[in-house]
Amino acid sequence: MSETVQRATEAHAGVLAAIHAAAFPPAERWGADAFALQLALPGVFGLLDARGGVLLARVAAEDAEVLTLAVAPDRRRLGIGRTLLTAAIAEVRRRGATALFLEVATANVAAQALYREAGLTEAARRRRYYPDGSDAIVLRMNLS
Repeated sequence: MSETVQRATEAHAGVLAAIHAAAFPPAERWGADAFALQLALPGVFGLLDARGGVLLARVAAEDAEVLTLAVAPDRRRLGIGRTLLTAAIAEVRRRGATALFLEVATANVAAQALYREAGLTEAARRRRYYPDGSDAIVLRMNLS
């Protein structure tokens, strides 16, 4: 793991929520309670980059999913998202996952570029997935 990334615990829920709130529109923000609840679930892990980023993922059997990845707006384009994604891929592999999935908004071109650069490819689309009615692209990475 990078020197700036640490394992997030329920004790970090407030910090995770603050980063998430800065990065997402109000209808898509996760509060501290949501982060704490997710982190308490089996198979879920969180990563916190001290520079201003958070990633939450879960592993269930052979599949892993990035639940959310957020970087504070004033900290973007510094490699934080890449660092978190790289650490998450290593962790889900360590936990035995053979595939990684995530959803990204069709309008989020920067995130799509990051994910595709990491090796994720389009697997499907979810129409009207987000609260604003926009579509999601489902991306997949083969880890085996």
